[in-house]
Parts: sequence; structure tokens; C-alpha cells
Amino acid sequence: MSRAFLVVMDSVGIGGAPDAAQFTSDGHPDTGANTVAHIAQACAAGRAEEGRTGPLNLPTLDALGLGAATRLASGDETPNLNATPTGYWGAATEHSLGKDTPSGHWEMAGLPVPWEWGFFPDTRPSFPEDLIREITALGGIDGILGNCHAAGTAIIDELGALHLQTGFPICYTSVDSVFQVAAHEHHFGLQRLLSFCETIAPLLHSMKIGRVIARPFVGDETSGFTRTTNRKDFAIMPPKPVLTNWVQDAGRTVYGIGKIGDIFSMQGIDQSVKGTDAALMDHLHSLADTAEDGSLTFANFVEFDSLYGHRRDVAGYARALEWFDGQIAQLLPKLRPDDLLIITADHGNDPTWFGTDHTRERVPVLCHGPKTGSLGICNFTDIAASIAAHLNIPNLGSGRSFL
Repeated sequence: MSRAFLVVMDSVGIGGAPDAAQFTSDGHPDTGANTVAHIAQACAAGRAEEGRTGPLNLPTLDALGLGAATRLASGDETPNLNATPTGYWGAATEHSLGKDTPSGHWEMAGLPVPWEWGFFPDTRPSFPEDLIREITALGGIDGILGNCHAAGTAIIDELGALHLQTGFPICYTSVDSVFQVAAHEHHFGLQRLLSFCETIAPLLHSMKIGRVIARPFVGDETSGFTRTTNRKDFAIMPPKPVLTNWVQDAGRTVYGIGKIGDIFSMQGIDQSVKGTDAALMDHLHSLADTAEDGSLTFANFVEFDSLYGHRRDVAGYARALEWFDGQIAQLLPKLRPDDLLIITADHGNDPTWFGTDHTRERVPVLCHGPKTGSLGICNFTDIAASIAAHLNIPNLGSGRSFL
């Protein structure tokens, strides 16, 4: 019986979204944003030399079709990504009204988001006074810090010391539908932070805010503050069954790697593991050896997005892509002849773009398995339909299989 591996390179977009003009980053339309192409162009021009050098080197992903998919999606040049693909490749278009993690993941799992997400304005303060009163009362705290749009690493640098003095959690948001809470793992307490976020999540979900995210950190003012890997997302539960449910309801096992369990509120997830991308990659390699017949392994590698995209670190993003490429080269020989591997993304986060937010882009669909050639432009929901077809289970979504 066949197995399926769905691997999400978080934020590795390839440009060309037909509705990019409807989305903005720092007040600029996302028209023209292209994460992969712009990184490749920067590398070729010698503008991404920190910790690496030369043109972007992704021989495995390019052979699967990354360069070809990028050119198909957007027409943009992809220096040093010009291989003739040996995989089965294409580009996917998102239709949900968001360029965020839940929108992308729900849709690739067969469920376009059936509502418009709630958002907070990019003002100071961002949160309404009545919401703050309810949050502080529910959470048993005397006040909050932040109350604005911010990048996560920047705001703990700015407010970490004051957080230690006051004990108030740092609450912030972004262009995404999120309410994020940063607090020190030891001074505030990790379990207290998680309990606080879990307690206030239903209130935020009632406003169609997609996620309440606990963002623990450690350190001090002298040595600096660093976020830990104990992040936890408290996400709205999908209103209908998604791919993970379809697989589990068919009596198969579903493995979640990274934040997949959080994104889907553990719906349809049998086993879940978190950690750094390096640790998660080790787990993916292990499951290639051990996952049983008929299973689905659904993985998210977030550090492209969290460490490099939002920080607009082109060289760091290129290093992460090159590391990932080498890891996939080692993974492919472990797959069985009848396995299906799909490598894709959930949105873009062009590190050459304006601001610090996600960018609206198409995403690559790179398949290793039963077919070769171009699958063309598809929809996010077609990914779920194709995995269902491969695993021979019912497709309960609106997508069509490209297999």
C-alpha cells in the first residue's frame, strides 16, 4: 500500500499570484513579489554572501522542478535554477482571502477558508480597550505590553527588559489574523503562558482571529533575548473535515511534523512532533524508513519564514534553502517506489520585499513518485485531492487530482 509525504517549505513562494495587487506589505501591493526568484537573483548578483557564496545552489529541488515552476508561475528569471525537471512539477494558486499559515494549510488540505479573517489595525494601540479588559480579566493579569503590529524578534528586544520588570506579557499582532503573546519561559513561566493563551483563545476565535500564538523566550537585557522552540499555536478548528481527517477516518495513520498539529487543532493527527527544522528533518528521515503503508506524513519547516523571511535576511534564506536541498537529496533514496512526496509552500515571504510581512504568491508543487512532466497551474485544493487519490481514499474536498 502506498504512502504519502506532504512537505511544506513555509513561505517559499514563487510569485505570480493573480490577485497579488489586493494584498499589501508595508502599504505596498504584493504585485511582483517572488520569494524564490528574488533570492536567486540576489545570489547571482553577489548580494547574499553572508555564510554562503555564489549563485543559489539547489540541484535537487531544481531537478524536481523548482526553477521551472517559478518561471511558469511568474515568468521571472531564476538564475542557476534552469534544470530540465525530472520530477512532476507545477504551481498552485490560493483562493482563500489570506496570505497566512492557516489559510494556506487548510486550503492545501482541501478546505478553502469559508470566511474572512478578522484583523487588527496597524495603529498604536492595535487592540480595542474592551478586548484588553476581557483578556486581562480572563487571564488574571494586570496589564499588557506592546499592543501593536510588530516583528516577534524585534518586540522582545524592545520590551523584554520591561516585561521582566512588570511581569506583563507582550501582546502584538501583524498583517496576519493573529494575536501573539510573548513571555519569558522562566520569569513569567512557560505553563502560565500556554494556559493564558489557551484561556483567551476562544474570545479571539469568536472575532475570527485565526490564531493565538504563545511565543516563549529566554535571556536577559545583558545577554539578549531569544525565542525558544516551545511556541504553541491555538488555532480555530477547521469547520469541516480536511485531508488529515479523511486519511484518519479511512483507518490510516497521520503523522504531523512541526506546527501541523497546532494548525489543524490536532484534528486527524495521530502523532505530532515539534522542534527545530534540523530536528524535524531528522524525524522526517526516520518516518521515511518506518512509516507504515497507507500513512500520511504532513510536515512544516517554518524557519524559512520565521528566521529569514520576516527578518528580510536574503542570505539566511538562501542558506536555509541550500540546507533543505541537501536534506531532500538524502531523503529521496529512502522513499519506496510507490511513495508520493509532494513539496510545496503555504504563501510567500519575499526577503527582498517591503516591510516584514508575508507576500501573496503562488507556490511550487514538486512531486517525486508515480509521474513526471508538467502538471501546469493547479489549485491548492488539488494537492489534497491528489494525495487522496494516491492513498485510494475518498476526496471530500473540491479539488481535482493531478495524478
